Amino acid sequence: MAAVSSFLFERGANIVASDQYSTDPFGGSFLLRMEFHLEDDAALEGIRAGFGTGVGERFGMDWRIRRADERQRVAILVSREEHCLLDLLWRWRRAELHADITQVISNHRDAEADVAAFGVPFRHVPVAPDAKPRAEEEMLGLLAGSVDLVVLARYMQILSGDFLARVGAPLINIHHSFLPAFAGAQPYQRARERGVKIIGATAHYVTEELDAGPIIEQDVVRVSHRDGVDALARLGGDIERVVLGRAVRWHLEDRVLIEGGRTVVF
Repeated sequence: MAAVSSFLFERGANIVASDQYSTDPFGGSFLLRMEFHLEDDAALEGIRAGFGTGVGERFGMDWRIRRADERQRVAILVSREEHCLLDLLWRWRRAELHADITQVISNHRDAEADVAAFGVPFRHVPVAPDAKPRAEEEMLGLLAGSVDLVVLARYMQILSGDFLARVGAPLINIHHSFLPAFAGAQPYQRARERGVKIIGATAHYVTEELDAGPIIEQDVVRVSHRDGVDALARLGGDIERVVLGRAVRWHLEDRVLIEGGRTVVF
């Protein structure tokens, strides 16, 4: 903290926010997110150029410096359920998400008209059961090198490890929190049969292991025996929208740091 603060002070930076966390005070990892203001924008390049040798190498840091007003490029993947997609587009139009949504890719055309109403390009990439590699290759042609984040807003296809390795950007997924207890088809039907008392949603980074990436955000809502399957699905959809919106916003604001298999969210 002293080294980073002194480095910034000596270059005319005013620290306006700082969050830090140690996994263990003796031999653990130290994680830091800091916001600072510069009167002279030209000084930023000097800070970037000098931070590695001045501080980063000294402490063996993994570090990154990014302008707060820099807009990241985001692509959204979706299938037929459009509630998370439309919520993200609505938040983006209201300037709640500091990003440029460059395109929406779907294996169905259900959301095409809605996406067009937001002025966002819509790409239809069907996924035939026997031609999934071809579909992934087409999506990579649309995404690789042109996005900073990919959001799976209820995209109901499992992406291969090859796709994840080649897309060149992190991916965030949303799913209901019944997994793994109610994985597969008709989770709300089976949840009602078991008499669940809470339902929820989980947003996480995508890894090759299905639904096992570092968790960014989760939330729940209480339900009762009076709630039918349709009510459970509606409440679950509400939670999915909110949880995914938070996770995407926090990622865009550089609030999420990965530490091992989990995240630290400042």
